[in-house]
Amino acid sequence: MDPNGGVPNKSPLHASQTARAYMAAAPVGAARKKHPGKAIMAGGIAGGLEVCCTFPTEYVKTQLQLDAHASVPKYTGVMNCAAVTVKEHGFFGLYRGISSLLYGSIPKASVRFATYEYLRNTFADEKGKMSQVHTLLSGLGAGVAEAIVIVCPMETIKVKFIHDQTQPNPKYKGFFSGVYTIVKTEGIRGTYQGLLPTILKQGSNQAIRFFVFNNLKAYFQGGDNTKEIGPVKTFFIGGIAGAASVFGNTPIDVVKTRMQGLEAHKYKGMVDCIVRTWKEEGARAFYKGTVPRLGRVCFDVAFTFTIYEQTMKLLDFVWKTD
Repeated sequence: MDPNGGVPNKSPLHASQTARAYMAAAPVGAARKKHPGKAIMAGGIAGGLEVCCTFPTEYVKTQLQLDAHASVPKYTGVMNCAAVTVKEHGFFGLYRGISSLLYGSIPKASVRFATYEYLRNTFADEKGKMSQVHTLLSGLGAGVAEAIVIVCPMETIKVKFIHDQTQPNPKYKGFFSGVYTIVKTEGIRGTYQGLLPTILKQGSNQAIRFFVFNNLKAYFQGGDNTKEIGPVKTFFIGGIAGAASVFGNTPIDVVKTRMQGLEAHKYKGMVDCIVRTWKEEGARAFYKGTVPRLGRVCFDVAFTFTIYEQTMKLLDFVWKTD
């Protein structure tokens, strides 16, 4: 107490000691948890921009996978497929079916990153660090969530649209008309064909991508998870994460595509599709479309992670949260 019985005066030395004590109690170098609301916005922006840049390779990949088991294959390879499409339908023929993917890509990326950040916030310690197992589980959870909520119906509609446009008399006149026709003739289940392989694909995709991305990011950060690595390195390690996921789950992607096509009725289920593909076409059939998928996914993941990280920085600047 001071002589007048009031609050004791704090000297500069005392204030300094108090500040040091507070800093010692707080985690040093702790990464701030990312707000799920920001993750939804940043993910949606990244997803929308990404699909506009990469859809032609997705179109070619899907065409080759569907063409692989046709009685008389129409295409001889990636370049031939692209050339034939441009010749018959013009450059924008490579964008047929984009509406279904574009309508779904924004919510897909939003669900993915929001789920990942939620799980990351749950698993991370006070310094923002996660174990390798928790990193895998966070990515897996993000993939499963986006598969069930968005990807399966979106991918089913997309594949049906692309396949339908190759028929002599296409029956789908537009996105909403096509969705209405599918639901009317096949019910809601018609948009959920191949759910199990889609869950396996998206779950393994995101588990691999987030695991590889986070470990490479930690390497470049040198142990300080608050350090910024910049967009160039982010793009680089995002591309590596994308390549890892392609080689890890292309067989699942092939099975998923075939079970979602217009000839999906040929298969009794996922196991039957795997067995018949193996017997009729051999093991190499499970890696058809790898080249166009590799090019698309590497750019896709690199682009998405980079845009997401940069958008989060902007949101952190204009939207203050605890």
